[in-house]
Amino acid sequence: MIVDAQRSAVAQATPLAWLRSLLREELAPYPGRGALVARMVIAATIVMLITMIFRIPYGAYGAIFALTITRESPETTVEAVKVLVLGFAAAVAIVLLGAIIVSGEPILRLVWVLCIFFLIFFALSAMSNSGAAARFGYLIIITTPLWDQHVSSEKKVESTLWAIGVISFATIITAVIEIVYARLQPIDVVTVSLIERLEGTASLLRSFSADISDSPSESNVERLSMLGTSRMRRDLQRSGYSRGYVQQMGAVVALVGRLVDLASTVPQILGNPSPASRTQMKRLASHLQTMVDYLLGNSITLPRPIQGTTDNADIVPLLSEMELTTALIIETLSGAEAPDYLALIQKDEPHHKLFLPDAFSNPDHIRFAIGGGLAACTCYLAYNLIDWAGISTAVTTCFLTALTTVGASRQKQVLRFSGAIVGGILLGFGAQMFVLPAMDSITGFLLLFIAVSIVGAWFATASPRVSYFGNQMTIAFYLINLEEFRFQTSLIVARDRVVGILLGLSAMWLIFDKLAGRTAAMAMKNTFVSTLRLMGKLMQEPVTSDRREGIERTYTLRETINSNFEKLRQLADGVTLEFGPSRDRDLALRRQLLGWQLRLRLLFLARVNLLKYRLRLPGFELPASVDNLQKTFDARIAGIFAAMADRVDGRADHVDEDAEVLLLQLERAVSEYQSEQSGYSTENRMQTFLSLSRRIIEIARSLDQEMEYIEVAEQTHA
Repeated sequence: MIVDAQRSAVAQATPLAWLRSLLREELAPYPGRGALVARMVIAATIVMLITMIFRIPYGAYGAIFALTITRESPETTVEAVKVLVLGFAAAVAIVLLGAIIVSGEPILRLVWVLCIFFLIFFALSAMSNSGAAARFGYLIIITTPLWDQHVSSEKKVESTLWAIGVISFATIITAVIEIVYARLQPIDVVTVSLIERLEGTASLLRSFSADISDSPSESNVERLSMLGTSRMRRDLQRSGYSRGYVQQMGAVVALVGRLVDLASTVPQILGNPSPASRTQMKRLASHLQTMVDYLLGNSITLPRPIQGTTDNADIVPLLSEMELTTALIIETLSGAEAPDYLALIQKDEPHHKLFLPDAFSNPDHIRFAIGGGLAACTCYLAYNLIDWAGISTAVTTCFLTALTTVGASRQKQVLRFSGAIVGGILLGFGAQMFVLPAMDSITGFLLLFIAVSIVGAWFATASPRVSYFGNQMTIAFYLINLEEFRFQTSLIVARDRVVGILLGLSAMWLIFDKLAGRTAAMAMKNTFVSTLRLMGKLMQEPVTSDRREGIERTYTLRETINSNFEKLRQLADGVTLEFGPSRDRDLALRRQLLGWQLRLRLLFLARVNLLKYRLRLPGFELPASVDNLQKTFDARIAGIFAAMADRVDGRADHVDEDAEVLLLQLERAVSEYQSEQSGYSTENRMQTFLSLSRRIIEIARSLDQEMEYIEVAEQTHA
């Protein structure tokens, strides 16, 4: 896209110019950002004041937790408070059990701690409730150094209870703030972001259709395109809505992002639009405004999709592509609140309360646990072997880094180290040497704390390209200045904590990221190939006559595929941060995979809706003749997916053309069945069935043909 080309051109100009452009994009305000930063800072400040005034230990960790935990929907936030007891109970049980079993045995203690670290990182990746996993691991991580100290058992237990209390305060305070804010905010942040993008695009189209120069609209659309949809996807995943709704709205978010990307190229392509193009833009802007009214609740109906006008020679292909994308948004949005196939049979829905459906089948969870566990174990062994307990913050840093580790981008480590240097050395040491000696009350420290927290939270609410800089900056500052209840006259404590932070970051870089040996582009390609193969498996489900087992299997595949869609977008953000001789090729691969992933998501939604026929849910039973043909049809589509995966993986394969023939046979079987039956409901149900099947074959074949074309083009170029 032109946007990506602009980014690449800026990046290749000078590092300083690239940095200025990046910061200008990432630090620009967006709807809801100020309120989010305010809530984060208020929560952290309240925790800081409570711990400082009442001299409660572990104040730094409480403030960190209040600032960095996810801001979810009110329902999910309340649920997080409920699971607080479960997470802490499990953590305390493990801590006390370890103290009882391995007390006085250094070798057993070491083995126990190493095993617990692996368990923590596995839980962080595989547990269905990320908040419970974070609380479970956080408490164990921050109390591990305590149980290595040579103090009385009573002191260890007391300090552990204080740690529980501080994190409980942070969680409850955050929950109260989020609930109060939700009562004052009628529309969720995802809808607000969708409205902003649709209105921006509509405003730009109206200006061009009226031949009016509108620089603010152009700049706004370009900014939205640069910003991308990563924040919206993150908010949607944390929203607490039903899985079916999240998947449907995830497709809407991806399509709206595509629409904005197309709109950003309008000023370059439509310098002097024809009368037909002006009419087309007016109609498109009207449809977008109607969608905005629908999202705001001012309209109860969506506009009808625009009928194709590609036969007119005056029509610009760009506008036709925008109309097609708008039609797909309307189609997907109209079914966003429809119950999915699992909701139709609640008694058969699988209940995965503790772990994700693919927790024990997806090797990524094991890799995550091994990488994070090895990094934490290395830091633990390092500070114990050299007897330097002051750098025990290294283990905490490993855990906090893993909370926001996304993709395989090497530039993530640049953000971590730069954040640690700014927050630890510049702000932490600077405050210790030049600011705090001039303060004689908590009021002055409060102002300093709020100022640093605002800057850190503003960075933390940016896209994944720079967000961890803000997290790491505030973490380093808090660990230096919130661990004592008095002005620290010695810089040794600050030095030790900064060294610990840098040690933890180095371990994560060398073990967690470096040993993987994959760039973000390579990881993105592998994830896309994996998604294609999983889609092939989903196409053949259910392979068993047991409905319960069939729902279990399709549920697991469905969740894994949806997770892969989100992972692809996250890795795409990482690709933009990687440089080197392959950057242009990686960016081209990124654009191609994102375009294919968008259509693959639409195919996924069609397949999810079609599964209710294959599962023979009440009211969706198929006659035996149609059912048998459908199984054969699905198996053929699964073969197409396998061939597409081989193509992307560099192993081209021929695809049979039998799928279209099978679709024709399926249509004839349905027609014969309808001629024997009567009734509007039967006809409507079967037509929906055929429409979904037709959509699947159309998207699958178009994807395969495009992949074959790209492959031939690349071979010709080589």
